[in-house]
Amino acid sequence: MSRLSQRITPAPAAPDTAPEIASQRIAIARPYMPATAAILPYLESIEQSGWYSNFGPVNQALEARLATRFKDGTRIVTVSNATLGLTACLKALKLPQGSLCALPSWTFVATAHAVTAAGLTPWFVDVREDTWMLDPETFAAQLKHAPGPVSAVIPVCAFGQRLDLDAWTAYDRNSPIRVVIDAAAAYDTATTADIPVVVSLHATKALGAGEGGFVAGPRDFVERVRSITAFGFYGTRESLRLGTNAKISEYTAAVAMAAMDNWTATRQTYQRVAQRLRILLMNAPVAFQDGWGLDWITSVCVAHVGDGRSAEVAEALAAQGIDTRMWWGMGCHTSRAFAEFPRTPLPVTERLAASTLGLPYFAAMGDEDIIRLATVLGHYLR
Repeated sequence: MSRLSQRITPAPAAPDTAPEIASQRIAIARPYMPATAAILPYLESIEQSGWYSNFGPVNQALEARLATRFKDGTRIVTVSNATLGLTACLKALKLPQGSLCALPSWTFVATAHAVTAAGLTPWFVDVREDTWMLDPETFAAQLKHAPGPVSAVIPVCAFGQRLDLDAWTAYDRNSPIRVVIDAAAAYDTATTADIPVVVSLHATKALGAGEGGFVAGPRDFVERVRSITAFGFYGTRESLRLGTNAKISEYTAAVAMAAMDNWTATRQTYQRVAQRLRILLMNAPVAFQDGWGLDWITSVCVAHVGDGRSAEVAEALAAQGIDTRMWWGMGCHTSRAFAEFPRTPLPVTERLAASTLGLPYFAAMGDEDIIRLATVLGHYLR
């Protein structure tokens, strides 16, 4: 028996014939946030304490709870969003201003915005074809062609995919180039933080708090980040270092706590939808990320739909009332804001952009929509 048949509850078979266009569109995504009743006890505790921001008791409880997902000694600091979390990490490293920070072009633009906000210069590099991510070997091969001094690199967990954090930790320890992990969508897989790891708690993520995020890492480093997120304060009212205001309110922490209370059920719900979609498309020429819906979950579904076919497949699904999304466009380097920054040749990124597509996927996605998506997509590709 295959791993797939062992772990997936069979869904109804998708018919081979294309359905008629339905009147109700299938959305690309829908946030899955805690119910008001689940948040209420935390709101009541905020009212009782009278502490509404500035690392209050609910936020402290959240940071302590998040830390239990990591090994002993890992510290957590919450941030108002993962973009500012990345920026604060880069600033905490005290890197030479204007130096190059390498990052994959196969990422969301927030990664590059964080680099420029930290006073560094984005240098776009390519990823591996099989993982859609950057690894130390792939990076080392491109580093030879760097157009200037490189002070840092930001590997990205592609759409929440599990990244080899041990390999990057070893690279950080044995290289003058500092490593910060962009794990914005990887709440489910980011459980190691010997080097800085930044996770998003945006409403579009699997564990959502509306806005927000957190930085995980070694104690001393995270405490520097904490100071940067609070105007450079740390134990006094004097600004000890240049910083900003990137704290979260107690209200955001309350939503995050309620989301964590229900995380096991949330994870199972996302996994159920992913597995039903996988089994309905087993015989279609569609390739999902390795382990997606089986070993790890995230809040989006990005699939390989055929070499160079993403645009035509998106058009075909749109004609059948099914929304799609090219979540990372044609690569970060193609955005007007970043068009003038240096880059290596990016053949893998360009192929991925033309061959992958974000498909409808959300925790509350019902069987009818799952079957309809699989039927239309499978019929078109065959």
